[in-house]
Amino acid sequence: MTTPAWATADPYTTALRTGHGPLYLRRADGWLLPLEVERWCARADDVDRAVLARCEGTVLDVGCGPGRLVAELAAQARAALGIDVSEAAVDHTVRLGGQALRRSVFEPLPGEGRWGTVLLIDGNVGIGGDPRALLDRTAELLRPGGLLIAETAPVDIDERVHVHLTDARTTTGAPFPWARLGTPALLRYARGWQRECQWSAGGRSFVALRTRSTRSSAEPPNSRAVISSQRPRKPSGDSAVADR
Repeated sequence: MTTPAWATADPYTTALRTGHGPLYLRRADGWLLPLEVERWCARADDVDRAVLARCEGTVLDVGCGPGRLVAELAAQARAALGIDVSEAAVDHTVRLGGQALRRSVFEPLPGEGRWGTVLLIDGNVGIGGDPRALLDRTAELLRPGGLLIAETAPVDIDERVHVHLTDARTTTGAPFPWARLGTPALLRYARGWQRECQWSAGGRSFVALRTRSTRSSAEPPNSRAVISSQRPRKPSGDSAVADR
């Protein structure tokens, strides 16, 4: 796979390994968006657990980071897989007891077209800087009638930018595309999705969207083959992330 420059950047890797920031997304104009590294590296909190309680079936956590959500689902004996382009993030997830793959959401993934729920939490609705493309890709991953739970910005914003990751002292690697979306913007991009619900908790905002319940004949339920190299590290006997 081609790893984005930021995924191996020292500030990001250091933050995940130490469990604390500071860590920011920096726009070209110098504006800094603080990232909640301490919360990401902690165990799932009450807001997280309420999100996970809404999940249906097998769960794919896109951009799982250090893996608190995948680990919490594993502790509940629920079938889940995290994916992240950062090796440090995947390693952290596995150490917590979750299953994870180093993979981009836009690469072939296990179980395409069969996931019950896809999570885009902690700003990951911004992955790739193209919300509509990310929503289209998510729909390919979900089973018919599957559920997407996305965390949106708590303000009404629709921003597409190129950013660096920085600790305000060190900035490495090339800029990468990112998007910041409030709930109204996400709903505008979600053509063809059914809005299930939206809510706020703990100063965070969420939207649940559902795919249509049937596929056209042009949309096979598993359009890309699952190969053995795509299996998560430390696989269990759980069939949710296995090739079947």
